[in-house]
Amino acid sequence: MGLSREQMDRKIDEHFGFEAADNVEGVLGTLAPDAVHDIVGWPGGPSHGREGARAFYERTFGDLSESRVTVVKRLYGDNFLVDESIWEGRAPGRPFGIEGRNRPVKFRLLHVVEFTEDGLIARENVWIDMAAILQQLGGS
Repeated sequence: MGLSREQMDRKIDEHFGFEAADNVEGVLGTLAPDAVHDIVGWPGGPSHGREGARAFYERTFGDLSESRVTVVKRLYGDNFLVDESIWEGRAPGRPFGIEGRNRPVKFRLLHVVEFTEDGLIARENVWIDMAAILQQLGGS
């Protein structure tokens, strides 16, 4: 028996909540121990396991702050969901290698998330609207 939409929503919303609070341990706790964490285009490619994902979250939480995620649409399948969201906040660091200078930034995210039978995130693929980020932060 697969997870219900409600169970998948609860887990991804919990994951997003920990991200909004810059809570690395909380985020990692939503991942399966052997999870694949794939931020498309991230140097080094996909990471494996909770500890493999740690570096991404520690760096990103320093680069982006005041995180707010608004869900646009979700599609569901057997133990997976596709989430289209809007991320809004500030860029005090160097997100994705771009000098943020604490400017506001807003961009689209697309998550494809697969779940284990017990409801942890087994695989997280994330596509980030880099064109929007470059438009907002790429200038001087």
